[in-house]
Amino acid sequence: MGEFDLIAKYFNRDTKQGIGDDCAIFTPTAGMQLCISSDMLVEGRHFFADVDPEALGHKALAVNLSDLAACGATPRAFTLALSLPDVNEAWLTGFSRGLFALADLHDCTLIGGDTTKGPLNICITVFGEVPRGAALLRSGAKVGDDIYVSGAVGEHVGQARLALEILRGNVEATAEELASVRHRLERPTPRVDLGVALRGVATSCIDVSDGLLGDLGHILKASSVGASVQTACIKGSLEFALAGGDDYELLFTAPSSQRDALQTLSNKACTRVTCIGQVTGELGLRVLDPTDKVIDLKALSFASFDHFSNNGNNV
Repeated sequence: MGEFDLIAKYFNRDTKQGIGDDCAIFTPTAGMQLCISSDMLVEGRHFFADVDPEALGHKALAVNLSDLAACGATPRAFTLALSLPDVNEAWLTGFSRGLFALADLHDCTLIGGDTTKGPLNICITVFGEVPRGAALLRSGAKVGDDIYVSGAVGEHVGQARLALEILRGNVEATAEELASVRHRLERPTPRVDLGVALRGVATSCIDVSDGLLGDLGHILKASSVGASVQTACIKGSLEFALAGGDDYELLFTAPSSQRDALQTLSNKACTRVTCIGQVTGELGLRVLDPTDKVIDLKALSFASFDHFSNNGNNV
C-alpha cells in the first residue's frame, strides 16, 4: 500500500477541507481568536511499543485537546503528521478508530497532515476558537486566588504515573489493579467542557501534563506570584500526585468570590474540581502536610517531567 492509498483508506473522511491538496483550508469564525497547539508522541519516549493502537490514537489527540481546554477554547480542526516503520493495516485500523472516536466526540475535523516512513512518531496540531480576549492564560493568577485542579488528587491526578510505574515493574500490582489505573495513562480525558466553562471565572489555567507542581510553577512564574498547596486532600502516593505527570487535568486559579459559581459550572461540566491551595504574594511554592508543616520537596524521589533532564519520567 502506497502513501496516498494509506491516507485515503484510513484518514480521508470526505471533509472537503483540504485533505489531498497542498494546504488545508480553514476559516475561523468572525469575532473569534484561534488557539493552536502541537504535541508529538514518540515511541519509547511517550508510549510503549506494545500499546493498544486504538488507545494511542485516542491519546494522540487527547493531549492536544487538553491544551485547548487549558485556554478555554472550543476545538475546530486538527492536522496529523505520522511517521510509520511499515504499513500495518491492523495497527492503522485501531489507531484511526481511536483517533476519530475522540475527534467526533468534540466535533474536531482532520483537515490535513503528512505521512512518511520512519520510526513511529505522531505529531498533531490542533486548532480551536475562543471569543476575542477571552482565552485563559497562565499569567493571570492574583494574590488571594484559590488554586483548583479538576478531578481528585490521588484518584485522578497521580494515577497515570502509578500505571506507568506498574508497567515498568517498579510497583507491584495485580492485573485488576493495573486495569483500574491504566486508562488514566493511555486514555486521558481532555476537560474541554470545563475549560470552556471557566472562561470569565478562572484567572489562569494550565493542563497537568508534566506534573502538578511543575505545571503550577509555570503559572506562578508567568503571574509573578507564589502559592501555598495543601496535601490533606491527597489520596495515595504524594509523589505520584505532585510530580507524576500525564494526567491532563486542568489546574487553575480563581477568586474566592467564585466558589459558588465554580461548584455550579463543575456540575454542568460533569467534572469534579478540588481546591488545593491559595495564591500568595510571597514568591515561591510552599507545600504543606495535614498539620501545616512545610514539606521538603527535595525529598521527593522524582521531579516533574522535563524532556531533556534525566528524571526518568519517559516510558
